[in-house]
Amino acid sequence: MKELKSLNKLTAPKSTMPERIIQFGEGNFLRAFVDWIIHNMNQKTDFNSSVVVVQPIERGMVDWLNGQDCLYHLNLQGKENGRPVNTLTRIDAISRALNPYTQYQAFMALAEQPEMRFIISNTTEAGIAFDDSCKFTDAPASSYPGKLVQLLFHRYQYFNGAPDKGMIIMPCELIFLNGHHLKACINQYIDLWKADLGADYEGFKAWFRDHCFVCATLVDRIVPGFPRDTIKEIQEKICYKDNLVVKAESFHLWVIEKAENMTVEQLQEEFPAHKAGLHVLITDNEKPYHARKVTLLNGPHTVLSPVAFLSNVDIVRDACEHPVIGKYIHKVQFDELMQTLDLPMEELQQFATDVMERFENPFVDHQVTSIMLNSFPKYETRDLPGLKIYLERKGELPRGLVFGLAAIITYYKGGKRSDGTAITPNDDKKIMDRLTELWNTGDTQKVAEGVLAFDYIWHEDLNKTVPGLTELVKKYLDLIQEKGMLDAVKDIL
Repeated sequence: MKELKSLNKLTAPKSTMPERIIQFGEGNFLRAFVDWIIHNMNQKTDFNSSVVVVQPIERGMVDWLNGQDCLYHLNLQGKENGRPVNTLTRIDAISRALNPYTQYQAFMALAEQPEMRFIISNTTEAGIAFDDSCKFTDAPASSYPGKLVQLLFHRYQYFNGAPDKGMIIMPCELIFLNGHHLKACINQYIDLWKADLGADYEGFKAWFRDHCFVCATLVDRIVPGFPRDTIKEIQEKICYKDNLVVKAESFHLWVIEKAENMTVEQLQEEFPAHKAGLHVLITDNEKPYHARKVTLLNGPHTVLSPVAFLSNVDIVRDACEHPVIGKYIHKVQFDELMQTLDLPMEELQQFATDVMERFENPFVDHQVTSIMLNSFPKYETRDLPGLKIYLERKGELPRGLVFGLAAIITYYKGGKRSDGTAITPNDDKKIMDRLTELWNTGDTQKVAEGVLAFDYIWHEDLNKTVPGLTELVKKYLDLIQEKGMLDAVKDIL
């Protein structure tokens, strides 16, 4: 075995570029997604920018990052155009990392750097929140939006409100319209701290409104994180002792909705990811892309899982490659869900095809049971809207989606599947109790009607609002009871 070198700028080449990006968050996702995108933009365009990482909470990984001069390797694995992908890339987009709780002055000094232009974050869904206990004099404020206001106000004062010193802010937290929520929080802090901002309150508020650009974004890449199971082989391959290797799928998509006070062209000019051949889409409306992701990525997952599991198939990839279940998934994805969206069909076809390749990732054994937690609420948000739109557009119910609902209901019956494996549904206690009560009647008509009338899940009575649904759900419940899941699937294809 070769002796492994320490990974730092003395043992590996590292680019030196102007610091133009402040990144709140040092975790696996940002390093495998945003910093990889910036690394590619630096290599393939004249973006020429490095990232300063700011640790958003008191305890984090900045010491580990700095210990490797912010160098690390990214292992991308997946399937593209039918072929397996397994690459290792050394990422050098991060210049340094700061802990604002121990380096507050250095943190605030970032505001004084004239070339700074972007702020990117992933502080978890809980990070974009307003906390009125934060004080302007805290060093730093505990919340992410609070820290941001402290930084922006210092920049406003330092550059005397110069219009060209505003920032482009792109949150990556998994919240629909995350930028809208972040902007609202920032304005709440500006108002909360009005007395602290003093005579600059009005001017700062106007500068933020007119010269800072808060964008909503949608991010999409599965990042399992540190590859504990393969780290020895990876380190032997790269010849470095890298403690920050991160593993991710090869697929990536970043949809960025431009801020209200700028144009798509302005943002593309400043953040030219498209010139690097990356799947970064700058648009004036993120909403249809959010719907596309929820419908074509999460929607099929929700119904394939019980169908696969009750057919004795445990892994998503195996379900997609199964001669019968694979056809069922294809039917739900391409013939039903895809028909309910409003983006160009060619674009939807490509995305749906990419999703199928992601499901078939040869490097990830994705257990279908891990998807089935809280299946009813998932169906309500991911599949029911498409079912209704399909009925409205086509004049008939989508059989694959209705069969998927019957499969979920059957899964919640519990018991054992044909190979003896226990069926153990996991959901809200109210839902679990209701399903047990309904299945104890032994009457599939009562089961179908009782589930569809359960306001706690649907917030409506689907027996009344979706014509024909009760009869079709009962029919499929009977079919599954009579023939078993796999033969029942064959009947509906």
